[in-house]
Amino acid sequence: MSDLQDRMKQAVAEAAVEQIRDGMVLGLGSGSTAALMIQALGAKLRRGDLNDIVGVTTSFQGEVLAAELGIPLKSLNAIDRIDLAIDGADEVDPSFQLIKGGGACHVQEKLVARRAERFVVVVDSTKLVDTLNLGFLLPVEVLPGAWRQVQGQLKEMGAEAQLRMAVRKAGPVVTDQGNLVLDAKFVGGITNPAALEKEINNLPGVLENGLFVDITDQVLVGEIVDGVPGVRDLAKR
Repeated sequence: MSDLQDRMKQAVAEAAVEQIRDGMVLGLGSGSTAALMIQALGAKLRRGDLNDIVGVTTSFQGEVLAAELGIPLKSLNAIDRIDLAIDGADEVDPSFQLIKGGGACHVQEKLVARRAERFVVVVDSTKLVDTLNLGFLLPVEVLPGAWRQVQGQLKEMGAEAQLRMAVRKAGPVVTDQGNLVLDAKFVGGITNPAALEKEINNLPGVLENGLFVDITDQVLVGEIVDGVPGVRDLAKR
């Protein structure tokens, strides 16, 4: 990752934390930009700039980080509301439809985002695309005993899908739910995310996929202008 991209991520993470108010129940996202946001939140809590915050994490990674920073946590089942959820994305199109799941956390991420009164997405400018799935593969979480069957069904739908393999572990990536991930590439990209999200989730053996449709309220974009990191509030088209 480049230094410029790091600076964009840091800027947008800090901007997102400015939306947090005392007493909020927060959905704390996963991934590199969300981790910077959690760190910025932890710093505000230590300084006393924010109080009475409760976090609901979207991954074991986020849970460990938040606990290390002293952020009070509750499970999704233990809260009756989420005021604000902040998370990253792997791709964002002009109508605020997303692909998420690069970290294989999209099941819990979608649960938290759907529960939130407001869902704010924080990305650097490299994540903005005109059409989803041309550059980033669509993650599909599947039951371990069904991955070959689902792979064949996705092929019938026009997608090549490969089992995601772990980098520093022998064998496939295993999600926090104990499932496997197929990464799917549709010819020509995804032009109707709403229909495809439902179609994939109706396949037997599929738990969830990484299309986040009609759920995002705001997109904050970190960018570099004249060598200076800044944040843009993306206009929805």
